[in-house]
Amino acid sequence: MPEWLVLTLAMVAAGVVVVIITVVRHRRASDDEDITETPDVIEYMTMWIGVVYAIVLGLAIAGVWEARSAAQDHVQAEAVALHEISERVRAYPPDVRDRIREDVNAYVGHVVTTEWKVMADRGEVTERGTELLDRVRADVTDYEPKSDFEAQAYQPLVDQVAAADQARIARAESTGATMPGVVWFGLITGGVVTVGMVFALQIQRTARELILAGLFSALIAFLLFLIWDFDAPFSRGVAASTDPFLNLFPGVKD
Repeated sequence: MPEWLVLTLAMVAAGVVVVIITVVRHRRASDDEDITETPDVIEYMTMWIGVVYAIVLGLAIAGVWEARSAAQDHVQAEAVALHEISERVRAYPPDVRDRIREDVNAYVGHVVTTEWKVMADRGEVTERGTELLDRVRADVTDYEPKSDFEAQAYQPLVDQVAAADQARIARAESTGATMPGVVWFGLITGGVVTVGMVFALQIQRTARELILAGLFSALIAFLLFLIWDFDAPFSRGVAASTDPFLNLFPGVKD
């Protein structure tokens, strides 16, 4: 099921539930119940519950967005390091240079065509990707420079291999969900309590109040869905992309 459809159904369902509960509550209310007045303490509590929950939602959205941005930064750093390796090996003999570039291209091709799907489906990197990067490292570190010019290029190449490996490790650590289960429990429970306080305010069955209550519930459903969508940086809707690899290695097809 497409994620936009899931979001739409969740928002509609949240609004419909609030409207149905409100209508049923008023039909079952006793004749002597006064729904025109709400105790001040309930209004005060409702206001502060809404404020606290809004702060929690804002922090959660900021946290998952920061994690998603960090994951994209890891991808960018890895792609740049690999591109630097491909460019700096021009100082080496043609056979060595071509072998290193072929191995770098093979690794990038595996990442964008195979490993990316594995990260989205299983939340982990592949052993094949690790083997291909190890091959690049062996190509670089095992070569013995034959001149001062090659020797000057050797250490920067080794540093770029280390940078690519470090970025890959960071990318692997970013594949899973970033929000702990206890945080999700608090977000969902807080949403239920916040929407439930609407009924504590003795909402009436006018069209205006029902529409506002429904929109308020749909907004909370949308924000929770947004957090869930950002929670996995390499899957779901707004995910980190392979663009850094494809931009720097245009010969590799996604």
